[in-house]
Amino acid sequence: MKEVFEGSLWEAELVKGLLQAEGIVCMLRDETLGAITSPYLTLGGKVKILVNDEDYQRAIRIVTSR
Repeated sequence: MKEVFEGSLWEAELVKGLLQAEGIVCMLRDETLGAITSPYLTLGGKVKILVNDEDYQRAIRIVTSR
């Protein structure tokens, strides 16, 4: 699995929805940490989106085109 996005929990949820709408299976990593620290954005709590290796290039194009 490869990372295609890193951001706040709400940003990651939006990007996940975009990817899923295009038929790309993806998963969030560190979403619990992101939810806990989101009120304290300076503490970190970045959420990552991971996709399968074979979907990586297509996912990157989708993420960067929005």
